[in-house]
Amino acid sequence: MVEKTMQDKQKDLSNIPSVDELLKGPNGEKWLGVYQRSVVVRAIREVLDIKRKDILSGSNTGLSIDAISHDIEKKIGELSAYKLRPLINATGVVIHTNLGRAILSDKAIQNMIHTAGSYTNLEYDIPGGKRGKRYAHIKDILRELTGAEDALVVNNNAAAVLVCLNTLAKDREAVVSRGELVEIGGSFRIPEVMKSSGVILKEVGATNKAHLSDYRNALSGSTALLLKVHQSNYKMIGFTEEVSLKELVKLGREFRLPVMADLGSGCMIDLEKYGIHGEPTVQSVVREGVDLVTFSGDKLLGGPQAVIIAGKEKLIQKIQKNPFLRAVRVDKLTLASLEATLMLYLDEEKAVSEIPTLRMLTQSKAVIKKRAQKISASLKKDISGKASIGIIEDQSRAGGGSLPETDFPTFAVSIKPSQISVNELEKRLRLGNAPVIARIKEDALLIDARTVQDKEIMALVDCIKAALSHGSSQIDTEPE
Repeated sequence: MVEKTMQDKQKDLSNIPSVDELLKGPNGEKWLGVYQRSVVVRAIREVLDIKRKDILSGSNTGLSIDAISHDIEKKIGELSAYKLRPLINATGVVIHTNLGRAILSDKAIQNMIHTAGSYTNLEYDIPGGKRGKRYAHIKDILRELTGAEDALVVNNNAAAVLVCLNTLAKDREAVVSRGELVEIGGSFRIPEVMKSSGVILKEVGATNKAHLSDYRNALSGSTALLLKVHQSNYKMIGFTEEVSLKELVKLGREFRLPVMADLGSGCMIDLEKYGIHGEPTVQSVVREGVDLVTFSGDKLLGGPQAVIIAGKEKLIQKIQKNPFLRAVRVDKLTLASLEATLMLYLDEEKAVSEIPTLRMLTQSKAVIKKRAQKISASLKKDISGKASIGIIEDQSRAGGGSLPETDFPTFAVSIKPSQISVNELEKRLRLGNAPVIARIKEDALLIDARTVQDKEIMALVDCIKAALSHGSSQIDTEPE
């Protein structure tokens, strides 16, 4: 192939249509009838800029009006699409932090929609005809479910720890075991959060062992709080020992010091009956006599991202007066979805069946296998030898810093493509208009049936077929 001269390149450059020409052409009129003018103009300019660079580099393919228009239309679609969009989680990780953690229940979604399109009584007391408090809407249900005297909600766990410590122990000491100085996500660590709250950290014990005497010996006139952090996102095994919450509460009572428990995940039902061990319930922690407990609104609770602070009424009221609280408060949509989620817990059976996180964690192997068989059978109908399809037993995880090291037996559809590499298949599924996030294991792409929703099965199958045939899928993930 003979390389083009600069004169030829200049000729090609002069043949590129202008922005104005494209806008006034039939395609331009069509685009402007659907999309915002600023988006269309930006797309045209970006595509034309790419074409000019292609010409100058010698790779001037696709310079016809049809080719340019096709690229512009594709670019318009990219620029006008929402960046936050739904996808199919086929990883088997139920509370996947990178994929948005908990899926909301239908009841929570409906309540969000119901309140989003109207004015609400967010901070209005309807019976009294005066200003109200935004936390009043979830206070009663949380008191009933947890047994705590009072409660409020903030936007995440770091915020909850920060506002509690700042309120109760600013410029004084908070005592915590060295083995509980955890990193809570996003590289934020308990010591850093404590420092930001203006509290002096007093570490006790060794990394693997802490005794009640360590706490007792650390107490002084500067001590303001005893803090216990639950191992929700890690496990220490072997030569270890920790002080129980019951012992810590007793020590706090003896010295008239408040005791705070950071539970992390926040489990509202006893999971032991479902074969899931080692996770204390919020109710059991409250019954131990703790003064404050913080726990997540999503994760094991299965609601929106939020953290609930529950405990003694006098301490909750004190926290409500802290100026920090306004900076970390939640909005009406969070409260609406959280209230609807909490209402489901009034009937445990309903909570397990209707809250997606609990349903996925507690579903039987038989149910998961049946879903995997449905996916597999649908795929085998039309793959034309492009891949071998099978079903294997594997392990899922809770994820989201919950139930660490707990394996959940599952079934996964194993796909071994014959015409492309398994890495290419994973890439095509991930980059499609309807992204499918899966994992690779032993040269096969695994579709874990635990985290695939029943309403997503046909869309998932279409995405996989398209990826095996000709690249990224154009199937929408929205259910009919």
